[in-house]
Amino acid sequence: MAGDGGAGAAGVDPRQLWLSPEQPRRGRRPAYSREAITAAAVGLADAEGLEAVSMRKVAAQVGAGVMSLYSYAPDKETLLDLMVDHVSGELPATGTLTGDWRADLKAVAHLQRALMLRHRWLPAALATRRVPGPNTLAFLEHVLAALRPTGLDGAAKLEVFAQLTGFVAGHVGHEIAQAAAAQSPGQAALEARYLAAVAADGHHPELAEALAAPGRPVTPEATFTRFLNRLVDGLDTG
Repeated sequence: MAGDGGAGAAGVDPRQLWLSPEQPRRGRRPAYSREAITAAAVGLADAEGLEAVSMRKVAAQVGAGVMSLYSYAPDKETLLDLMVDHVSGELPATGTLTGDWRADLKAVAHLQRALMLRHRWLPAALATRRVPGPNTLAFLEHVLAALRPTGLDGAAKLEVFAQLTGFVAGHVGHEIAQAAAAQSPGQAALEARYLAAVAADGHHPELAEALAAPGRPVTPEATFTRFLNRLVDGLDTG
């Protein structure tokens, strides 16, 4: 997020943030709320990227003074926590589980990917998040229920959730970067000829064999599904 100084660099007690009603400063009732502040920050990040989000810009969006925002989000890291949990509310916290934990886990991953593609700042934001908020916890509860048939203990289930989320975030981050750096057809053809020359030089037999194999669908969705299947189908629950 864009740096603009601010108070509360040490953060906030998670119990105060997530379990206590918001308590703005005394005085005239403000025309904004923590929800409005968070939604404004999410809108900025969606439109301009995470680096464009600052307390000053968010304050301007909601018509508040910068210092008054610190009553609701004492520092920028807390604001980011609020943003992540806000968009996590788009994930289903309930729903029928099939009992096939691998199928259910794959469905979870596709939901996460769709969320991260709607909010393209989210993969980077997740890397430094601290304590999950209520929306994130509700989705986590759903995923843990999906993992019940595995017989894994609680710690292992949490690890699986973290592993899955990390995979999705990493894949989507790469997917977004590749789309942003999409090359012209001419450049792609030059690179294909280069790889063909390397494969034919006799020094890279493994690569030559790999490149000679039949091609597979290369759409983002198909590629994600293949990678996801390898991950989930290979999970050890022993």
